[in-house]
Amino acid sequence: MDEATVRRDLAAAYRLAARRGWDDIVWTHLSASVPCEPGAYLINRFGLRFDEVQPDNLVKVDVGGRVIDGSSAPVNPSGFAIHGAVHAARPDAACVMHLHTRWGQTLAALDTPLLPCSQPALRLWRRLGRHAYEGLAFRPAERERLVAALGALDGLVLANHGTLTVGRTVAEAFVLMHLLERAAQIQIAAMAAGNIVCVSDEVAE
Repeated sequence: MDEATVRRDLAAAYRLAARRGWDDIVWTHLSASVPCEPGAYLINRFGLRFDEVQPDNLVKVDVGGRVIDGSSAPVNPSGFAIHGAVHAARPDAACVMHLHTRWGQTLAALDTPLLPCSQPALRLWRRLGRHAYEGLAFRPAERERLVAALGALDGLVLANHGTLTVGRTVAEAFVLMHLLERAAQIQIAAMAAGNIVCVSDEVAE
């Protein structure tokens, strides 16, 4: 896969996320590693809505948060903190999606983890970590804790904040986020309706 293909896929993911209502004005980010350029990844230009992202206005940065494509484009520092940390720690995570969706944030506000009560949730059974809220993610020490909470898992619930998924491709990270958002919606609706029924650990495994 070449950089042009990754740019196309990442821009498509931004615009599909916008169509699903997953965007949060100009906040949150999707990022993707640049093929054959270790330590380089693509992220959205700060100030653009998700539906304005195109392949040619994605910004190339390094894991330290420096713009390296000569554009001097503005990029959100908290995006560097989260995405740079994950890309540096997980070379297999070619794409990182961090969102503030309605259902993801609702799940993040609960003291209950994602439960094995729906088929979408079962894909994420024991594949989802949790990271406590510490304010805006700028400090190096928090980045270390976030990466430790993620480990080799497929994603995180960022308590009182949002959700994060990683994938070997943009498509994989996107589908995992779709499953997480759907699972959160089903669980919250079931909890509101009454006693929630989950499958056994053995079945979930």
